[in-house]
Amino acid sequence: MAERPRILLHNAQTQAMAASLQSARSDVDFRTCERYDTLPQLLESYRPDIVYTVRFAGSPGYPRDALLGPSGPRWIANGGAGTDHLGHWDTSRVTITNAAGIAADMMAEYIMGAFLHFTLDVPGLLHDKSARRWQSRLVRPLAGQSLLIVGLGHTGRALAARAKAFGMHILGTRANPRPMAEVDEVHAAQALPDLLPRADFIAVCTPLTKATHRLIGPEEVAAMKQGTILADVSRGGVIDQKALYGALKNAHIAGAALDVFETEPLPADSPFWDLDNTLISPHCSSVSEDWETASFDLFLQNLGRWMAGEPLRNIVDPDRGY
Repeated sequence: MAERPRILLHNAQTQAMAASLQSARSDVDFRTCERYDTLPQLLESYRPDIVYTVRFAGSPGYPRDALLGPSGPRWIANGGAGTDHLGHWDTSRVTITNAAGIAADMMAEYIMGAFLHFTLDVPGLLHDKSARRWQSRLVRPLAGQSLLIVGLGHTGRALAARAKAFGMHILGTRANPRPMAEVDEVHAAQALPDLLPRADFIAVCTPLTKATHRLIGPEEVAAMKQGTILADVSRGGVIDQKALYGALKNAHIAGAALDVFETEPLPADSPFWDLDNTLISPHCSSVSEDWETASFDLFLQNLGRWMAGEPLRNIVDPDRGY
């Protein structure tokens, strides 16, 4: 390792990160890059040892090939949790870490807020307010309802704790099932078809991998209970969008909060925009005011480990995708 490792900070805005890095480590050399298209040339000329990178302008155009090419670094610190935009990589050439866990609490709050949006009939209340109409409406309790969490990672576990406080019965799936606090039933991922008909609410929190691509297809959507309320904070591609749209259109799924789509930004002509029972957010369920600071703080901690020759935290296995 070089005495002064070369670090490249890649994000839409890098001033605060640069100041934080300069304050924390006087023993490194660094540069910044705030675009996708100029990163390949900078990698070739600067040859950084480490790149901290955020997918700040979506997946299309993201300089994945350059980062994993011959001029790429030995360590890529991905500022978010998902690494599907990086595809597969050679672990003998490059180590990739992520920031899984830093936004788990915020994403769990987003999901609970989305559920309450529908159970309290916020759209109907707003419609009546706009019409200046005083009209009684039914609200739906969460207590006693079954919540299926697809993916009991950081976000899934944070959600389970909050949902349990509301008195919900928690079902969950994970690759390696084991008893978990706040989860009433932990099942293997293969049990999903049997769990879907039992769930009043479904939260999809699993990363996008080869194993989870189209995990919830037409058959799985059809197996959901009539009137299910769903929240998807995973990645576009985990749920079959055509099947999901049909189920929302005919109200088989009563409501859905969708933070992710196969094409992002969601095209203006997407039929999802016209659905009254759908809450659409621009992949922002984790974007609280301090998430980037928390992500970079994790990077700085890991950088300290790198400089000390210690194992890095949050190393991603490209075969598992997390």
